[in-house]
Amino acid sequence: MYLTLKYVRLSNWSVVAAGLLFLVACATPLPVQEMSNARQALQAAEAADAAHFAPQDLRRARRLLDRASTFLEAGEYGQARALAVEARMAAWRAHELAVNHRTR
Repeated sequence: MYLTLKYVRLSNWSVVAAGLLFLVACATPLPVQEMSNARQALQAAEAADAAHFAPQDLRRARRLLDRASTFLEAGEYGQARALAVEARMAAWRAHELAVNHRTR
């Protein structure tokens, strides 16, 4: 009888822990704004001809945004958000390098 109660108690804690994990996962909002910001930054870099003046930074921004999209599709919203922010920064760096190089 003691083993059964101990097992039931453990089982109840497992259910509670699984429920909390589910709620936390569902509570993480989609990184819609971050993805949009990264795409806009990438478009601005492309418009500034970063492919010519800052190709490495532009490629890095594209790769990061692609990875962010992959994580987004997998439901890994925290990772997608972090990569989207990083992609936006890489794209703005490419944009700035291109603009500064063109104005020389």
